[in-house]
Amino acid sequence: MKKLVALFACLALSPASAEEIAAADLPARLSADPPEIAVLGEVHDNAAHHLNQAAAVASLRPRALVFEMLSPDQAARVTPDLRADPAALGEALGWEEAGWPDFALYAPIFAAAPDALIIGAALPRDEVRRAMSEPLDRVFGPDAPRYGLDQPYTQELQAQLEAEAQADHCDALHPEMLPGMVAAQRLRDGAFARTALRALKTTGGPVAVITGTGHARNDRAVPAMIAQANPGVRVLSLGQLEAEPGESLSPDQPFDWWIVTPPAPREDPCAAFRQ
Repeated sequence: MKKLVALFACLALSPASAEEIAAADLPARLSADPPEIAVLGEVHDNAAHHLNQAAAVASLRPRALVFEMLSPDQAARVTPDLRADPAALGEALGWEEAGWPDFALYAPIFAAAPDALIIGAALPRDEVRRAMSEPLDRVFGPDAPRYGLDQPYTQELQAQLEAEAQADHCDALHPEMLPGMVAAQRLRDGAFARTALRALKTTGGPVAVITGTGHARNDRAVPAMIAQANPGVRVLSLGQLEAEPGESLSPDQPFDWWIVTPPAPREDPCAAFRQ
């Protein structure tokens, strides 16, 4: 328990550089002080976020691109010929079948680092399902303590995350499902962190991680787990958030840098639950 308390005490400290930045400034700031691992968050269906990620990748020139959206098997299908043909690449990856937004949104990221090793970080669905009913350290494997996955969240944080999971699912989840939803998210955070560190060791870096903004949080997600597992690695987290013009967001965000964009046009995701 002392280990867990010490970890969260550390994670509660915001980096001195934490600030909102303009998207246009992102490439220059990255090139001025490149990290070893950049965790680049996104709202998945926001085209502007992917263009910002592509600009960051072009500036960072990573040796490896780690994608939340790809499994290792999918990533292994990427070839130089396919990378020159975005439509063929998306088809070869089975992108549409996997349920992600249009591959055309992500194609600029691949194009921004044509020589980078493509690495898939997605876990098999059966492993994620196991995390919803089995102890996380058993599912994750022997190095679970290295990523803090052998310790439970505090009761307060667990309750907060269960409430967030319920809100994210339109208040439609049975309460018994909520602990499992939180555990699955935590398992995936650990998997992305482990994959990023392995990519850094394999390639020498830098490494760019393409993932949802929730996974880019410094307080408990991928950057926090990288810091837990290897405190010497220089990590930068970028959160991308949405707000209507004139809408103000909290100035205290759990990222090193964050960018705010208008919301992407989308249908109400909760409409189906109100019918």
